[in-house]
Amino acid sequence: MKILLGVGGSERSRRALEDTVERVQETGDELAVAIFDAEDVDATTTEIESDVRDVLDSAGVDAEIHRLSGHPAGDLVGLADEGDFDRLVIGGGQRSPLGKIQLGSIAEFVILNAETPVTLIR
Repeated sequence: MKILLGVGGSERSRRALEDTVERVQETGDELAVAIFDAEDVDATTTEIESDVRDVLDSAGVDAEIHRLSGHPAGDLVGLADEGDFDRLVIGGGQRSPLGKIQLGSIAEFVILNAETPVTLIR
C-alpha cells in the first residue's frame, strides 16, 4: 500500500506520524510524508521536517518527504490524488462536549475534497 501522511506540526499530526510509522514497520507499506505549515502551530516547516526525519530515522523507515507551500489542504489533496496513493493519513479532530467530532479547517477540507481514501487519526 502506498501511503501519504500529512504532517503540520500539531500534537495530533505527531501522533499520526508515530502511528503511521509503526504501521509501516509492521506491514512494509510505502510511505511518503507531506509537511505543511499549519496556522495554529508555531513550528516552522524546517523544524517539522527535522522532527519527522528524527522519527523516521529512529524507526528505521525510509520515506519520501514533500514540503507543501500555499494552501496546505488543497496541496495535500492534490498531491494525494495525483501521486497515485492508496491512502491519505492526517491527524486531527476532537470530540465536543456533546460527543460530536469537530474538525479543523485542513482536516475538513481534506476529508470533503480528496478522492483518495482518508484516514483521520485522533
